[in-house]
Amino acid sequence: MTTFIASLHTALLAGFLALLLVVPGTYYVVPLVAALLVPWALARPAVAPVPDREDALCLAALLAFGGVWCLDVWRTGVWPVGEGNQGLFLPLWPFLAAWVGLAWRRRPPSANGLWVGAALGAALAGGIAAYEFGWLGRHRANSGINAIPFGNLALLLGTLSLVAFLARGRRRGWFLLAGVLGVLASVFSGTRGGWVVFPLLLAVLAWAFGEGLPRRRLWPLAGVLAAVLIGGALLPQSGVRDRVDEAVDNLRDYAQGDAASSLGARLDMWRAGGRLFVAKPWLGWGEGRLEARRDQWVDQGQYYRGISRYDQLHNDFVDTAARRGLLGLLSLLALYGVPLWLFARHLRARPDRRGRALAAAGLVVITAFAGFGLSQSMLRDVRGLSCYLGLFVACWCLLKANKKGTNPPE
Repeated sequence: MTTFIASLHTALLAGFLALLLVVPGTYYVVPLVAALLVPWALARPAVAPVPDREDALCLAALLAFGGVWCLDVWRTGVWPVGEGNQGLFLPLWPFLAAWVGLAWRRRPPSANGLWVGAALGAALAGGIAAYEFGWLGRHRANSGINAIPFGNLALLLGTLSLVAFLARGRRRGWFLLAGVLGVLASVFSGTRGGWVVFPLLLAVLAWAFGEGLPRRRLWPLAGVLAAVLIGGALLPQSGVRDRVDEAVDNLRDYAQGDAASSLGARLDMWRAGGRLFVAKPWLGWGEGRLEARRDQWVDQGQYYRGISRYDQLHNDFVDTAARRGLLGLLSLLALYGVPLWLFARHLRARPDRRGRALAAAGLVVITAFAGFGLSQSMLRDVRGLSCYLGLFVACWCLLKANKKGTNPPE
């Protein structure tokens, strides 16, 4: 029975990562199924080490972020709905993640669920992006969703596949291929924020695996990534140069007072968000009220009219500070900072290959979302929030279940 529960958790983790970007509804169906299995898992004896202070810190970070968000909903009476009205009850999702984490901490899935799921997700995203971009001729591949979270999450899944390629002792080749496909999906999506973050993710890989790995594994990775990145930058068909040139033009236009562009609108949203935060620094304006006050300023001609189309400020930090004030910003910093510190602490302390890989995977997730959140409110996107919470919980539970100094079978 113990093995069966762990197998279910492994299948849910792998299925969630593999289907998140290609099958509608995965972002909530799989977490709900995992939540329904929690009482069953908690009723059985634990097979992982007893929870400790580190686990309490992770749980506190999840509860604090969800609690402050729910407090904001209570005082305003407005629930966030997200793009396409898909994000109802988003403030409750951190509690769902904590609930699932209780069970997965006691009966964790196999690490194969993380590696195989991420690789399948990256490969499927890359295949769909290549079809949409190359065959259908779309300017930005998106798999039927917003191109920004599609490109960002595909890049994250691809980077996790590269972690598996560097860490696993066997059957490595297809993880490298999956990593390349995930990077290509990001390129074909035209998501510039992900391209800026990618060097930071590579820096995490260099820290985790720069020493001790044979060069026969590092050189293929470096060569393939260099070919993909240089090809993406130089080939006109990739659209990368066009997107970079567009960003430069947007900045030039904004400096001349024209915010009617993608980057110009973002800068105006960030400027409005800073002003909103200064006006109400402690608890912020709240759900619904932020948009109302922003649109008043827009109607007065103080900001670009196009920013009224959005229900967020295209920056997790600015949006959270303006919406939930300093209290909300601290809860967001805890949601990122606590696991970032813990994963980095384990990466420094763990000599074993499996433990370092899982710590590196956790660091990749936190670094990626913190970076993505500088140009897009990823935690107000249904797939973004679901992916962050799911990977945070999964990487942490897998890391804590892996005994220090051991390399159990994969």
